[in-house]
Amino acid sequence: MNPAELRILIIDENRIRAAVIEEGLREAGHTAVTLVHDVSGIARKITEVNPDVIVIDLENPNRDMLENMFQLSRAVKRPIAMFVDRADTASIEAAVDAGVSAYIVDGLRKERVKPILQMAISRFNAFSRMARELEEARGELEGRKLVERAKGILMKSRGMSEEDAYALLRKTAMNQNRKLADVAQSLVTAADLLGPGGP
Repeated sequence: MNPAELRILIIDENRIRAAVIEEGLREAGHTAVTLVHDVSGIARKITEVNPDVIVIDLENPNRDMLENMFQLSRAVKRPIAMFVDRADTASIEAAVDAGVSAYIVDGLRKERVKPILQMAISRFNAFSRMARELEEARGELEGRKLVERAKGILMKSRGMSEEDAYALLRKTAMNQNRKLADVAQSLVTAADLLGPGGP
């Protein structure tokens, strides 16, 4: 994406520090930069701006402020670069758990803003891709389990072989233009509803 097209929201109560970040971004070619100095009502502001990336600068964050920002991170599902002056291990771990893409301690200098932003976007994209792949793998595994259960139900209730049970499930899925796992789910659900005396 062209830097000029990237919508960036800077959240910083300290106007001087915010200006450093903004200057670093503008020098890197970013023109769609919005600054927010008041964190109250920040969720509404994020909805209005609809940023591609969020940069949060917390000069001396207390535990509550960090927790609020981490909750925000979990909710927005966007790359977030967070600058803090100091941090302990618990804060860093909480930032990672919250999905903060880049957590920079004592590193606010305008020439560092662009590479940090690029790293935050890259890490966010990599993490999102891994999360998607994990979800797909879980779905496939769940689908296989359903097919195995459905085959077992057919084998027991109709005295079929495993191959014939699978063939019947597959044929039904093709005839109904549905996924094999969906047909298996329907059969398992019906069997569960009918109980031991069912089909």
